Amino acid sequence: MRDLNRRTLLIAAASMAGAGTLAGCSGVGGGGGGGGDDASGSVRYAFWGNNVRLENYQDAFDRMMEINSDVTLETEFAEYNAFQERMTTQMAAGNVADIFWIPSASVMSYYANDLYRPLSGISSLDLSDFSEQDLRDFELAGELNTMPHGIFVPVLRSNVTLAEEDGVTIPANWTWDELAEFARDYTANSADGRFALPYNASHDLTFEAWLRQHGEQLWTEDGQIGFSEDGLASWVDWWEKLRADGVTPELGEQDGVEPSWEDVGNRTLMWTGNSNHIVDDATTFPDQEFALHHMPEAADAPDGHQFLYFPRMAIYQGVSDEQAELAGEVVSFCTSNSEIHEYVGLTMGAPVSPRVTEEVREFASDYELQMLDVVTADREIERTPRYEAPPGTNTWRTEMTRMLERVTLGDVSVSQGATDLIAEINRGIERAAD
Repeated sequence: MRDLNRRTLLIAAASMAGAGTLAGCSGVGGGGGGGGDDASGSVRYAFWGNNVRLENYQDAFDRMMEINSDVTLETEFAEYNAFQERMTTQMAAGNVADIFWIPSASVMSYYANDLYRPLSGISSLDLSDFSEQDLRDFELAGELNTMPHGIFVPVLRSNVTLAEEDGVTIPANWTWDELAEFARDYTANSADGRFALPYNASHDLTFEAWLRQHGEQLWTEDGQIGFSEDGLASWVDWWEKLRADGVTPELGEQDGVEPSWEDVGNRTLMWTGNSNHIVDDATTFPDQEFALHHMPEAADAPDGHQFLYFPRMAIYQGVSDEQAELAGEVVSFCTSNSEIHEYVGLTMGAPVSPRVTEEVREFASDYELQMLDVVTADREIERTPRYEAPPGTNTWRTEMTRMLERVTLGDVSVSQGATDLIAEINRGIERAAD
């Protein structure tokens, strides 16, 4: 290992701030990362987010370089869409960062493009915290080639302040039908301008929870759609009935079919979403208190329907063995060292290491502790397998949003919308396979 000066570089893929990529002191490719060019011994780390995330991770990586004096880290940072555009450019040029975060809909697309280096042979990567089952859960196509850097699960979030003011209690366990009945009653009897739920049929993890509870999957092991037209239509129909009954805000009031937390979050009793979102969302309305709950369950939900979502990172397959060892030290800091969470918090979900999860409880906020509890409960359940989105489906969530817009405008029926969406997703899968 080389003895290097410590520095943190911010690298840009484009010079225009409007493109969503933050400009830094050199262009892409500066330093010794992807493609095996490791002359400087530095490690390039690409990720996305907002300015707060950037600052927090910069501080964390400064600490990492104090611990690992042989590692110099160069960060490549952008907002989410700009990150994906830059990755496409870098893939074409063979100039991908040594370590990179993976957009959820691109996990298998990147795999198909041979971007991932197998992790099992990297001696600097500390996997001692993980059980054999954990490592199997992390695998793609039977191989440990990416590493989660967080865990979150679908949840129902309640506004405790509104519940107390309106004299209602959120049940610990209930079915979707019971939730719908409760929501209608609440909206009909609550204070003016308050709603039980926003219209949120577009949320991917709660849609996936619905499918798994009804015996279907979002995706199959062989890279196909795992749900039927009836399965999709039943989900949309559940939301459409609530919308028709006035249980949700008008779509214009909540800023479209993808509800805006800033616009209506303080006037809705409940919200479906990801477990990690409470950490940031609660700060929007500091005078209100919020709580996390497990999702409602279908009355006949099969055992093991719960699932964990892993935001993933990978080491680029084009790096040398020496560079991979340096990258392994960085990944270990991100996944097996609780110190990183003292800087970045838990906005990316619960730690993947059970040991680190317990350690961060010592300094986690009340909302972070709630998030850790719901994730831990689902993690301890024996779960059926979950599969990632196949190549060609990168835009499936955008296509679902468009379908919901057509349904809510009355342009198509729920059943026709479901048929059209499945056909569109299948066309993408077929194009990717050609």
